[in-house]
Amino acid sequence: MAGLMSYEDNDGFIWFNGELSPWRDAKLHVLSHGLHYASAVFEGERAYGGEIYKLNDHTERLLAGARVMDFEIPYSAEEINAACRQVVAANNLTDCYVRPIAWRGSEMMGVSAQRTHINMAIAAWDWGSYFPMEERLKGIRLDWGKYRRPDPATAPAQTKAAGLYMICTLEKHRAEKLGFADALMLDWRGRIAECTGANIFFVKGTELHSPTPDCFLDGITRRTVKGLAEKRGYTCIDRVIMPDELGQFEECFIVGTAAEVTPVAEISGHKFTPGAVTETLLKDYMAEVQPKQSAAAAE
Repeated sequence: MAGLMSYEDNDGFIWFNGELSPWRDAKLHVLSHGLHYASAVFEGERAYGGEIYKLNDHTERLLAGARVMDFEIPYSAEEINAACRQVVAANNLTDCYVRPIAWRGSEMMGVSAQRTHINMAIAAWDWGSYFPMEERLKGIRLDWGKYRRPDPATAPAQTKAAGLYMICTLEKHRAEKLGFADALMLDWRGRIAECTGANIFFVKGTELHSPTPDCFLDGITRRTVKGLAEKRGYTCIDRVIMPDELGQFEECFIVGTAAEVTPVAEISGHKFTPGAVTETLLKDYMAEVQPKQSAAAAE
């Protein structure tokens, strides 16, 4: 397809199983367990000014997610952090997206895979706003998703495991075909949950209401934005939110490493007006993620 970036045929370097590899040489076998059975965990990180925001939080979540998936990543948090920074520097990037991923290899092919080798790779590339900037500033449009976030009794719902994103891809494709930017998913009980790759907030006065993250990720960006909101004196409320409550709220926005803070103008016909609270938190978040200058450097 014309105009698409090739994530395979690209210059630069990818950290692969302990060392930097030329981008085009970083390959896995077609019979890797992670490809066939989704036995993989990953992270999405952003670097601003050459520094990866909350890198250690992402790394610790990656390691914890792998353990939930019944494997150990053969690198320490310190080694993974250093490798992420190495990839950003090796590719001469400053503002970029960083993708660590760990997966089971090709030593066993079947559901049982205890003796597979655990592979890990880290890539980084330029990636601007997750949504077109002109659309983002006026607020994006969401449709209701048909698939639902699963009961935690049926899947490791609070990990960034690759298999959990299968329904997210399907829902985002369906929403985009209908002219929407993304889909808002319910959980298995019919409660509002999250978008396909971002948490959601609703604004009522100076209150921020957000679905309780009991069957999906309590995102790193979500926690960051809550902290920024509380500094502003806003009240943050995690609770059950049902679809028929949308009329109670004045503003709406989504948050995530890729989405950052993105206003929402519509959810399947229900309109919101991006306002002062959303704008304030968008500005606060963008200021928060910028590398902090030392006192000496600032003088």
